[in-house]
Amino acid sequence: MTPPRPIIAPSILSADFARLGEEVRAIEAAGADWVHVDVMDGHFVPNLTIGPQVVKALRPHSSLPFDVHLMIAPADPYLEAFREAGADHILVHPEAGPHLDRTVRRIRELGAKAGVVFDPSTSPDVIEWMMDEIDQILVMTVNPGFGGQSFMPSQLPKIRRLRAMIEASGRDIPLEVDGGVTPETARLCLAAGATALVAGAAVFTGGPTTYAANIAALRG
Repeated sequence: MTPPRPIIAPSILSADFARLGEEVRAIEAAGADWVHVDVMDGHFVPNLTIGPQVVKALRPHSSLPFDVHLMIAPADPYLEAFREAGADHILVHPEAGPHLDRTVRRIRELGAKAGVVFDPSTSPDVIEWMMDEIDQILVMTVNPGFGGQSFMPSQLPKIRRLRAMIEASGRDIPLEVDGGVTPETARLCLAAGATALVAGAAVFTGGPTTYAANIAALRG
């Protein structure tokens, strides 16, 4: 059976921040499926990026789903703001609040898809009893906080385990991978069971004329 076409979610962390609207339009035209937005607070992770106002400003520039990864703690006070700004998927870390199930349920109440993010040290066990509440899973194959890091092969068994958990649940839950994704490491992730790939430099290097080819290369 032919494997499903992988979802490609370019991370705007690697885009030209002086022309973000144009960059978002360019990746949509080049065949991207989602727009991945990395939100960092300089506290939960050692970097500071963007907030809801930037998401709101970008929303009119694309019809693609906005895949918003909250690397902030606490996350709960900001869920409504990001949803109102245009986030279609809101992804949170188990470590970003005391009650992951409550956070996930709140995201869904707001009308967004709820995702859970696994740092390299986070065990899949944290969602064992929550599979019916989760719409998306993201595995970090680097430590979160900065773009341009090297892929960690140690996370491939985690991807395989999460794929088995998804299959056992009987639900169609996208399994996304973020960190050091290149055409080469993308193959490893897809073979392990990933269905969505976040890529920054692998998409944005070379400028807008290369985006379509870069995205095609990730799909294989």
